[in-house]
Amino acid sequence: MEEPRGDFCADEGCAGDVVVEKYLAESKVSASHVQLACRGPHCAFPVDGNELRVWNAEDPSCQLLILRGHHQPITAVAFGNTVDPLLICSASEDYVIKWSLEECREKVLQGSPPRGIIVGALLGKVRYLRFSPDDRVAAVCAGNKIFMLDVESQSTLTELEGHQGPVTAAEFCSWQAHVIISVSEDRSFKVWDHRLGSLMYSSSVLAASPLLSLFVDGRSQQLVTGCAAGQLWIFSVVEGHHYRCVTHVDLRKQGESFFTRRAGSHRCRPLGESQLPSASDLDHGDSSEVALPVLGLAPCDLSLALHPECASCLSPENTSCLWIGSSAGLFVFNLANFEFEAVLLFRDFRSLSIQVAGSCAVASEAGGDEAACVLTSLFGNEVAVLEVSVPALLRSWRRPAPGQPLSVLPSSCVVSTSPLYFRIIEEKSAKPVRQKQSAARGAVQDQPLVFRSRIRSSGYTSAPHATMFSPKTNVKNDGERSAKCKSSHRCKERPAQSPLPTRLRRRAVAPAAVRCVQFSADGRRLACGLASHVSLAFDADLTGTPAVFSGHDGAVSVVCWSHDGKWLLSASQDGTLRVWSARRAELALCLDKDVLPQPARCAQFYYLDAFILSASGPEVRLLRHHVDTRRDELRRYRQRSWCRAVCGLRMTGTADVTGLSAANDFYSYLVLAAGRSRTVEVFDLNAGCSAAVIRDAHTRPVHQICQNKGSSFTTQQAQAYNLFATTAIGDGIRLWDLRTLRCERRFEGHPSRCYPCGMAFSPCGRYVACGAEDRHAYVYEMGSSTFSHRLAGHTDTVTGVAFSPSAPQLVTAALDGSLQLFAAE
Repeated sequence: MEEPRGDFCADEGCAGDVVVEKYLAESKVSASHVQLACRGPHCAFPVDGNELRVWNAEDPSCQLLILRGHHQPITAVAFGNTVDPLLICSASEDYVIKWSLEECREKVLQGSPPRGIIVGALLGKVRYLRFSPDDRVAAVCAGNKIFMLDVESQSTLTELEGHQGPVTAAEFCSWQAHVIISVSEDRSFKVWDHRLGSLMYSSSVLAASPLLSLFVDGRSQQLVTGCAAGQLWIFSVVEGHHYRCVTHVDLRKQGESFFTRRAGSHRCRPLGESQLPSASDLDHGDSSEVALPVLGLAPCDLSLALHPECASCLSPENTSCLWIGSSAGLFVFNLANFEFEAVLLFRDFRSLSIQVAGSCAVASEAGGDEAACVLTSLFGNEVAVLEVSVPALLRSWRRPAPGQPLSVLPSSCVVSTSPLYFRIIEEKSAKPVRQKQSAARGAVQDQPLVFRSRIRSSGYTSAPHATMFSPKTNVKNDGERSAKCKSSHRCKERPAQSPLPTRLRRRAVAPAAVRCVQFSADGRRLACGLASHVSLAFDADLTGTPAVFSGHDGAVSVVCWSHDGKWLLSASQDGTLRVWSARRAELALCLDKDVLPQPARCAQFYYLDAFILSASGPEVRLLRHHVDTRRDELRRYRQRSWCRAVCGLRMTGTADVTGLSAANDFYSYLVLAAGRSRTVEVFDLNAGCSAAVIRDAHTRPVHQICQNKGSSFTTQQAQAYNLFATTAIGDGIRLWDLRTLRCERRFEGHPSRCYPCGMAFSPCGRYVACGAEDRHAYVYEMGSSTFSHRLAGHTDTVTGVAFSPSAPQLVTAALDGSLQLFAAE
C-alpha cells in the first residue's frame, strides 16, 4: 500500500495502516447507485450485472463466493441480522432471492452450484432491501411502494403506499418490531405500522434534494437521514417527542469546521493538505462547489476508542457514532455533539483504485478495531473492498492532549507566587493588627466624652445621614422573615435521583422585565435582577413581599449571592458593581471606574467569598474586598468597606469578555471566561496564567458559561464537576469537559435567535434547563440531545432559570416580569 499524500508521521501508523484495499473487481456493467451490503467481515456486491459476489476478509479458504440466479442486473443487496444462519438477500427486476451463506458454501465445496430461494418476483426496480430484526420479514422498496415479504412462506404480507416518489431506503425500529420508517425522493420520511399496513406519521418536505439514506439508532432512539445535497437531519423517535427535529447538519460546513479546528493541532497532515473536494477535483469543469451526497449510514462503536476517562460522568450514549459514506470519503460522525471525529478522504490515498464513489456501504463490529467498506466507482466499473483501521484513523486526527490535566478540584496547595496566596498573607498579618486595635480601644475608654465614637444625644439614635440617599424600601420585618425561613427550611440532603420539577406550583410578578435569577447557596432566598435598575430578593417559595435593592442607573444584568448568604452582588449596564447587605437591603460597597477601568459586564464571588471576580473589557480582574456595614457617627459619610485589585488576566487576542464562571462553593483555582472572539479560555489562578484556550467554541460569541457546581445538599462523582456548558445566541448549548477540552454533547431545540437566554445545571447534575424565545423553558437530560420537558406559562421570552439547591424546585423568569416556581410531581 502506497503512502497517502501529505507528510504523514510514521511513528503512529498514519499511512498504510489507516486503510488497505483488500479486493478489486472489474465489472462489465457499472454498479453505481446500487445498494451494497457489509456485515462484519462479509461484503456483498454485484459484478457483471447479475452476478452476486460475497467477500470474506477473515476466511482465506473461502474468501470469495459467487452466487448466480438473477437474469436482470442486481440493484439491491442486504444481509440478515441473525448470525445462525447468516442470510443475504439480493433483488433485481425479475426476482428477490434469499441466500443462506453457510448452505451456499457447502454447495460450493461439494462441487454443485449454490441456489437461493425466491421470495418475490416482478416487483419492479428495487432500490433498497432490509430484513426485520428477526429475519422473518423483508422490506423491499420498489417504485413508490414498500412490499413486506414473508421470508419463510415467500408471500406478500402487505404493500405500503403513500410516497409521491421512489422509496430510497427503509429501516425497522429495533425497540418496536411493528414499526418501519421510510424515506423517498419526495424528500420526506414516513412512519408505518407494517403489521396493520397503516401510516402513523408523515413528515413535511425536508430538503430540495432527494433523501437517499436512513439510519435508526436504537440506543438514543433517533432517526438520521441524509440527502443528495450533503444535508443530514436528526429526529427524535422517542415516544411523546412527536418526531421533533433535533438538529440539521451540513456536511460541507461541518467538514470545513473540522479541518479548521484540527489544522493547528494535527500532527500528521500539514495545513491545507486535507480539504473537501470542489467541482474541479471531480472534473466537472466549473468552479462551483460540489455537494457530498449521503450514500450510506451505519453504526460506529467508539465507546472505548474516544475518551474512556469521561465514561464515569457522562452517559454511554455520548460515544454513539455513525459512519457516513459519501462520494468523497468516509466520515465518523458523533451523534452526541454533532461533530466529526475523523475523516477519510479517498483522494488522500493514491493507491486506492476508486477516488470518487457512486455507492458505498460500511460496517464495523462492536468493539472491533477494523471496519469493512465496499465501494463502486461513480465514473467507472470498478468495485473495491477496503479495510479501515479505526484506531489508526482516530489517532491521525486526534488532538494532542493538554500539557497538564485540568480539573476544577485542586490537587495541590496554593503556591506562594499565586494571586490567591494574598489571602493567606493577609490573614497572618491581621492578628497583630487586631490586638493593637483592641488595645487602642481599651485606652480610649478613659478619655473624655467628646472622644467617644458614639455620642448619646438627640438625633444620633436615628438612622445615619448617609442612608438618606438610599432609603430602605422593603417593608418586611427582617426578624420575622428570618424566623419564618429558619422554621420552614429543611436542611437535609436531597436524593441524587430526585424527580424533575415540572408542576407549576406558584407564580409571582415583578414590576419590570426580569433579566437574571439565582438561588442562595442554602436555597432559602431567590434574587432576580430587573430591567428597572433594581434587584429583588424573594423567599424561595415566592411568597411574601420581596426585599428591594435600588441604586443602579441601568438594568441589572447579573445577581450573585455570597456563599454564606449575607451579601448580594449585582452588576448593571451602568458599569458598576454593588455589594448589598442581604439582611438590611442596603448598599455596603460600590465599585466604579476607580477600581474598574472599564464597565463591568460579569461579576461573581469567588474562592468562598474571599474575592470578587469581575470582567471589564478584555480583562478578568481578581478583587480583594472587605465589607463592613458599621457606621461611625462622627464620620458617617466614610465607608469602612474597601476593595482593591489583586491581579488582572487578559483574554488571548484581547477580545472583550462576554461570560465568566468559577466555583465559589468550594476552593478551586480555575476560572472560565468567554470572549467576543468566540473563544473560551481557562485561567489557572494558582499559577496566575492562562491554562487552555478553546477556539471557535460557538459560531457566535458566548454570552453565558455555566458550571456543574452541585450543591451542599447533593453529592456527585468528582469527575462530574469538570463539566460546564456554554450558550450563544442562535447556536444552542454545548457541554464541555475540562479534562478533554472538547464538546461532549450539544443541546438544540429551544429557539434563541435574538435574545440571550440563561441556563442552569440541576444540583444532581442530571439536567440542564434553559430559557427560550417561544415563551417556554426547556429541560434537557444529560444523556440526550433533545429536550425532555417544555415548561409553559410565560407570555414573553424566558430569560432566566434557576434550580433550587435544597429542594426539587425550578424557577423560570421572563421579560414580562413573571416568575414561575415548578415543583416535583
